[in-house]
Amino acid sequence: MRELLTIGTFARAARLSPKALRLYDEAGLLRPAAVDGESGYRYYDPAQLERARLIARLRRLGMPLARIRQVCDLPAPDAAEEVAAYWRHVTAETEARGRLAALLVDHLSGRGSAVKDTTTTLGMRYAARSEPGPVRTSNEDVAYAGERLLAVADGMRGPGGDRAGAAAVGALRRLQTLSVLPDDLLGALADAVGDAERAIRDIADSAPSGEAVTTLTALVWSGPRLALVHVGDSRAYLFRDGGLFQLTHDHSYVQSLIDEGRLTPEEAVSHPRRSLLVRALTGSGSSLPDLSMHEAAPGDRYLLCTDGLPGVVPVGVLRETLAGPGGPQQVVDELIDRAYAAGAPDNVACVVADVVEDAPADSPAGAAAGAAAAEGSATPGDRGAAR
Repeated sequence: MRELLTIGTFARAARLSPKALRLYDEAGLLRPAAVDGESGYRYYDPAQLERARLIARLRRLGMPLARIRQVCDLPAPDAAEEVAAYWRHVTAETEARGRLAALLVDHLSGRGSAVKDTTTTLGMRYAARSEPGPVRTSNEDVAYAGERLLAVADGMRGPGGDRAGAAAVGALRRLQTLSVLPDDLLGALADAVGDAERAIRDIADSAPSGEAVTTLTALVWSGPRLALVHVGDSRAYLFRDGGLFQLTHDHSYVQSLIDEGRLTPEEAVSHPRRSLLVRALTGSGSSLPDLSMHEAAPGDRYLLCTDGLPGVVPVGVLRETLAGPGGPQQVVDELIDRAYAAGAPDNVACVVADVVEDAPADSPAGAAAGAAAAEGSATPGDRGAAR
C-alpha cells in the first residue's frame, strides 16, 4: 500500500497552501485519501498530485471552481478543449472591457468630447411600440421613446416581472428633464440605473415569488453624444451608411456558449435555454450593466428591441427593413409585422429613431417625436408600453 502524505507535505509537493487544499476539499474538487477520525487531519495519496497541480493552474487562469470540477472530470482531449473555450470567453470579455476602458479614459480626460460642428443642431424622429406574441397571454415588454430617452425592457414573466420592466424605464425617464452636459451623461445614466435597481427591489419584496427581473437597453442623448446602458438580452443596433451594427452584447447563456466557441449563432436561435440570462436587473445590484458613449451623426437610424424581434427576424431582414424609405413609425410597424409573420412566439417591443439636423419642437420632426413619446409612455394599455 502506498504511503499517504500529510496535508503539509502534500501541499509543499503540489506548491499549494493547506488552506487551498481545505477549500478544494470543501468544494468537492480534491478529497483527501483519508481523514483521521479523531483529529480530522487530512492525508493525501501521491497519485493525487497531478490533479492538485491541474487545479492550481486552472485557478491561476481565474476559472471558477464549478467549472474546474467539470474540466478535471473530463478525458484529457475534452479537458483541453474546455480550457480553450474558457480562454476564448475570457479574451472576448477582456476585449469588451478594454473598449469600455478606452471610452472611459477618453471621457475622463476630455478627449473626443468636443462638438465637431457647433453650427449643427441634431434632433431625433422616433416611434415606439410593444405587442404581445400571438401565443402569449401577457406582455411584460416595454418600449419608450421620448425627447431625450429611448428604451426597451423585457420583464420576467410573472407578477414581479410585469412591473419590473416598466419600473426600470420609469427610473430613467427623469433624465429627460435634467440639465446634463454631454460629458456627464454616463454618470447620470449610472445613477438612474441605481434608482431602477431600488425600484425593482421594492417590487421583488412585494411579489409572491420574491423576484422581479428585467432586461434594460436604453439610449440617452445630449447634443451629438449618446450614452448607452445595457443589461440582459435586449439589443441596440445602429444603421449607418447602409451597414447594420449591433451596439450591445447579449448577457445570455447561449451568448456565452457562442463566445466560447461551443455554439454557433445559428444553433443559438433554437437552443432550448436561449432565454436564460446571466445578467439582468434584479434589485440586488449584483449585475453591473454595460455603459458606453457614442457619437450620433445625421442620417443615423437606431433600433432598440427586446429579444422577441431578433429571435425570429434574421439580421439581414432587419437591415433591409431599416434601410427602407419609411419614417420611424412605419419601420416599427413593419418590424413587428415581420415578427408576427415569423410566428412571434415571444412578445415584441421596439423603438426606431432617426438622427436629423436642426429639428426644433415646432417642426414636423418635433411633432413626430412628440407623437412617438406619447406612444412610448409606460402607462398600462398604451400602445408603446403594453405589458
